[in-house]
Amino acid sequence: MIDAVTLPALAGFRHAFLGRQGGVSSGLYASLNMGLGSADDPANVAENRRRGLAHVAPGAALASLYQVHSADVVTLTQAVDDPARPRADAMVTATPGLALGILTADCAPVLLADPRAGVIGAAHAGWKGALGDVTGATVSAMTALGARPEDIVAAIGPCIARASYEVDSGFQGRFCDRDPENERFFAPGRPGHHQFDLEGFVVHRLAAAGVRTIIATGIDTCADESRWFSYRRATHRGEPDYGRQLSLIALPA
Repeated sequence: MIDAVTLPALAGFRHAFLGRQGGVSSGLYASLNMGLGSADDPANVAENRRRGLAHVAPGAALASLYQVHSADVVTLTQAVDDPARPRADAMVTATPGLALGILTADCAPVLLADPRAGVIGAAHAGWKGALGDVTGATVSAMTALGARPEDIVAAIGPCIARASYEVDSGFQGRFCDRDPENERFFAPGRPGHHQFDLEGFVVHRLAAAGVRTIIATGIDTCADESRWFSYRRATHRGEPDYGRQLSLIALPA
């Protein structure tokens, strides 16, 4: 059975933060691996993506990206999927029939919707994209399609939590050099290290973009192996690769 997290605040839109259960992959990728960039069998990934789309938005066409940890956003009017995926980390649309899909494995997936304007967006917010304000760029792109920041609902899906996200002082410096107040997103860790609150930082950036309704799931991908893929967990174990989960949003059918 597919494991999917949905939120009442986005009830008017077809959406889900999909977990790792309910697919056909095996081994490191068991079982709903959606990652086109993984070394999993491409046929398995294709079947997993078909299942995920059918679960969330049957009849829709999947639009996905070649994610590069940027703050770049594309505006879509038709489906794009492998191998024609744009190199970007967020996308927006006002076109019915498109399902916007973001891949993550610890980074924060952000789904956005303006119910009044009928505009949706999806963003991949790793630390680089978050620092570059990919979420603010997404809000701006939605505004260009008629959305208003104060009407947008933003949901931050499962991502690595502060307790699991150890970083060094150089990492912290990148954020505090940008804004000294960013220090509040870092808790003390072992000597020379800190614990970074990615989810909290993304909430902050969304609020700075004018979004008033922000929901954070508070689910730690690194801590729950049964439900979520995690890049950091795989790295700590010395595993050669890792699966990716997909987060989807589509306009009402």
